[in-house]
Amino acid sequence: MIASILGGIAATPWARAAPSYAAIALTIVLFLLSIRRAGERVGRLAERTETREKANEIQRWMLEAAARRPRNRDELVDRLRDDGF
Repeated sequence: MIASILGGIAATPWARAAPSYAAIALTIVLFLLSIRRAGERVGRLAERTETREKANEIQRWMLEAAARRPRNRDELVDRLRDDGF
């Protein structure tokens, strides 16, 4: 009895088309999820790049400041007398 009911349901056209529509829907959902993950990954990489650029800029400022510093006490005294700071 159950087998004949299941057989009758499986013989209908919508029951034969349902698995293909389910497969298409699953494919679309998985594709959208993969796009979302890729977007998150790109966002993290962009944030990491911005942070690295800021750190490099700060380090460049520090190196430039170190290049302009007085080399010894005499140069420091000369700068202080000439209002070089």
